[in-house]
Amino acid sequence: MGFATDPRPARSQEDTPVVVELYTSQGCSSCPPADAFLSVLAPREDVIALGLHVDYWDYIGWKDVFGSPEFSARQKAYAKAAGRRSVYTPQMIIGGEADVVGNHPMDVTDLIDSYRDRPVRVHLTLERRGPDRVGIDAEAVDRIAGPLLVQIVRYVPEAQVEIQRGENAGHKLSYSNIVTDWDLLAEWDAQEPYKAEIEVPGDKPVVVLIQQAGPGPIEAAARLR
Repeated sequence: MGFATDPRPARSQEDTPVVVELYTSQGCSSCPPADAFLSVLAPREDVIALGLHVDYWDYIGWKDVFGSPEFSARQKAYAKAAGRRSVYTPQMIIGGEADVVGNHPMDVTDLIDSYRDRPVRVHLTLERRGPDRVGIDAEAVDRIAGPLLVQIVRYVPEAQVEIQRGENAGHKLSYSNIVTDWDLLAEWDAQEPYKAEIEVPGDKPVVVLIQQAGPGPIEAAARLR
């Protein structure tokens, strides 16, 4: 397969937004400022902000109503891939690789800016093809080692929860872009264009990510709200 000889030099919101994953917990007293900052990032078109609630703090008195062992495992996989021996909340992963404390907004903003300036290596577009179907088209514009993981993410845009026990007891907290589903669609070798049409029932936003295995850097991302 041939590759395009003039890939666009930098990311833009039309190319691929920067993915920000917040690992958070309703049982963590340090997390509400990071949750609030994710709410600031959520409306941005050049960012896909995703709130992933972990379950490993549930034992201290409050079971996170959005918590999932799947998201705890994803965070631990990031730590293993980066050679880190532990995980923490609130943690943000930028672009599938950069690690930053989630309640440090300036550090997060600087990282988002740096990832927006990176070359685009995969072009990804989504298209609605009916009320419950979405078409996916992806093409590598530079040589890239596979396999790449094509993933679909669904999230609830906002919710409020009254915390009754644990470190945040007595607070009514707001959450944004709460991830409910994260599924692998395909492993793609990036040698030929990837095309698929998938069923997406319901009205939750649809995010598709193309990521190096590991988990590693996110090469492309697109969203339909």
